[in-house]
Amino acid sequence: MQLKLVPGNSAGTVTTFYMKSPGSTWDEIDFEFLGNLSGDPYILHTNVFSQGKGNREQQFYLWFDPTADFHTYSILWNPQRIIFSVDGTPIREFKNMESKGVTFPKSQPMRLYSSLWNADDWATRGGLVKTDWSQAPFTASYRNFNADGCVWSNGASSCTSTSPSLASGKNGWFSQELDSTAQQKLQWVQNNYMIYNYCTDFKRFPQGLPAECNTS
Repeated sequence: MQLKLVPGNSAGTVTTFYMKSPGSTWDEIDFEFLGNLSGDPYILHTNVFSQGKGNREQQFYLWFDPTADFHTYSILWNPQRIIFSVDGTPIREFKNMESKGVTFPKSQPMRLYSSLWNADDWATRGGLVKTDWSQAPFTASYRNFNADGCVWSNGASSCTSTSPSLASGKNGWFSQELDSTAQQKLQWVQNNYMIYNYCTDFKRFPQGLPAECNTS
């Protein structure tokens, strides 16, 4: 999806582009853009839920002004990993670590959603900066949505791991992973633009970090 975010004073607003399944044990993959005062950077907030459990936030600044023009935000979701990318540059990878007892979104179909909502109880500086309604209307722009995926119908997926077409061609995403160049780009973003990572928040997890944070 290409997005152009709310310009000017967008404090308190959240623009979203995300995938979610229904029910109380839902799966979800989130792009959320936390508005800010004019001149301050937007925060890109990402999260992954599986079977109703989230608390896997990573946050980033962007290396451009996301209100000045459209930029492409994409989600690669296959049985092995979830990759968040901005203009083709990977910013986050969440791997399938079911072998460590970590649930992974792979058995529930998800729909795509987008929204622009008031979240001034937490969005900007933890809720310290409220929405200035004199700046309304707040407008975010979406265009050029494109999807390639498995279709869920009558309780079954159009894709199976044994489908030969998934291994190559236009369905190559089903087994796609980050090559060495993409790994370097991911490291560049995380070294220079990541501002929060739940996997380094020891205060939040005094009993020990979540299992997926231990990659060794």
